[in-house]
Amino acid sequence: MGKDTIITIGRQCGSGGREIGIALAKELNIPYYDKELLKRAAKESGLCEEVFEKFDERPTSSLLYSIVMDPYSLGISANGIDMPINHKVFLAAFDTIKQIANEGPCVMIGRCADYALSDYNNVVNFFLHAPIEERAKRVSARMNLTQDKAKDFVNKTDKQRASYYNYYTTKKWGATSSYNFCLDTHVLGIDGTVTLMKTIVEKI
Repeated sequence: MGKDTIITIGRQCGSGGREIGIALAKELNIPYYDKELLKRAAKESGLCEEVFEKFDERPTSSLLYSIVMDPYSLGISANGIDMPINHKVFLAAFDTIKQIANEGPCVMIGRCADYALSDYNNVVNFFLHAPIEERAKRVSARMNLTQDKAKDFVNKTDKQRASYYNYYTTKKWGATSSYNFCLDTHVLGIDGTVTLMKTIVEKI
């Protein structure tokens, strides 16, 4: 794989995923995509950026589930059928993830990128986790919340991410079988996680 590797990162809230993703991309000298992915998807789809923010990694439900699960095999695009806006947002992001991957190596955070790129043979999928107490501490400091409120925020965010991932993919969010590597950022530390991830990417 080497220099052409695309890295996707799934993460529990407060596990340090964003900080780690940015640092890893810098270490490997490749682009990093988080909210930037949404901005690009909005621009290329013609949908407003605020819509992408509203539906970003949030669960939904619809009878069009089967269409969204495998739109390409049915020959249906987001613009080719009258579907709910949240599904259009997902499909636009799905397309953008593939376009970015086609441009070269990069780091992508969340948004089912591992599933979107499941047919690519140059992708390494990581999932970052840590004990709830430690994640709540990080969120508490970052958002100036009490420990209890931070824990509530972490649990709510994780529930949303899990529902979104489990709904739009054929895998289970956070399950070891859904990723190539699952790393405990509390045990490894932020710097240690970045170093290990870089080593893995460079050796496979």
